[in-house]
Amino acid sequence: MDPYDVETLTADLYVDEYHFGRGPLVHSAVSAVDIALWDILGKATGRSVSDLLGTSSASAFLSDDDDPTEVVPYASTMYVTEWGEDPAEPMRAAADEGFTAAKIKVGRNVADDVERVATAREILGDDAHLMVDFNGNYRPKQAAEAAAALEPYGITWIEEPVPPENLSGYAELKRYTTIPLAAGEAHFNRFEFKRLIDGRHVDIVQPNVTHCGGFSEGRFIAKLAATENVTVLPHVWNGGVGLAAALHLAASVPSYPHAGSLPEHKLFEVDRSENPLREELLSDPLEPTDGTISVPRGPGLGVDVDEAAIERYRID
Repeated sequence: MDPYDVETLTADLYVDEYHFGRGPLVHSAVSAVDIALWDILGKATGRSVSDLLGTSSASAFLSDDDDPTEVVPYASTMYVTEWGEDPAEPMRAAADEGFTAAKIKVGRNVADDVERVATAREILGDDAHLMVDFNGNYRPKQAAEAAAALEPYGITWIEEPVPPENLSGYAELKRYTTIPLAAGEAHFNRFEFKRLIDGRHVDIVQPNVTHCGGFSEGRFIAKLAATENVTVLPHVWNGGVGLAAALHLAASVPSYPHAGSLPEHKLFEVDRSENPLREELLSDPLEPTDGTISVPRGPGLGVDVDEAAIERYRID
């Protein structure tokens, strides 16, 4: 298709494939096409994707020096890989890398949640942003019990406390906690996000640009959220190309009404698990430096892939 028609891609999908065009697999595939088309547009015009999307000094993700080419990273870490592991080890590693904010996995039981959060808080310090991700493990009352137990630790937000389909569960939980609720990594199109936003089920929506429909749909979702004064913080758990795309989307999200002055509204997720498709796929991998991570400034996505790495990991 003509790259200049990129913003019709998801709209055409809804119309022409209305029985199948809203599902996660289709939308993830369409995301790849949309991102590629925006990359072509950027290279054709000599502009970065974030410039085309509209980066401005009002972006909610600017670092403190108001540089629109940088965002503030937080470590997504302390994953649960086996029972009995030391939860402190990955958090110490993130702190040693210079991260001053983190999101950790919880959701096995409330006592374990408290132990993990207490450990992370001790390592990060009292002033750091600390977020918890339940990955939809709890029922509403379990999540409410956990939220109450974690409240003394100054949690910035609770992510996916109940399954993504359980919108009534989000509504129930909001009656029991003042900690902001976040969701979106398991929501895949404008209609699912509109239900999250219109129902005020969450305080923060987290579209993943590689699953929600690419830049075009991600920007549409961000506008829906801004219209209802809901925060947008992209979810980022991608390979190298997806990470670059997420940086461009984050740099284009506007601050409304004054979220740019709130540090928690500038946070950008950086996965710390081992991922060769993030670490090896780009000729110059994107990594945080001195507390920030730069938005690529070259034409299009502003990154080059390592063709040898592509061949290493290709599955035909």
